[in-house]
Amino acid sequence: MSVHDDLTTVQRCLDDLSRSVGRLEQQLGTRGLEMRRVRADADHLRESVALLRESASGPTAPKVPQKQQLLTIPDTPYDDSLWIDTDDEGLGARDRHAP
Repeated sequence: MSVHDDLTTVQRCLDDLSRSVGRLEQQLGTRGLEMRRVRADADHLRESVALLRESASGPTAPKVPQKQQLLTIPDTPYDDSLWIDTDDEGLGARDRHAP
């Protein structure tokens, strides 16, 4: 089956679910938290499948990443004031000894 066929099948099942939930609402009423939750979940499923259908019908060609600009990093040493009050990884602070 193709994706389009699968999505159509899912849509039909959701339509059946919506009709069944409607019948349950008529029998049980819409005031209970459980019934409202079932209705909300069914509506969310319907919205999710609609979004999935939109994304599946979009362009099928893979997106080509845009060319990124290169950032040149100078070879000159960093300013030593950047490292004041820092710890060396695995060694701790400069004025203390490693364990």
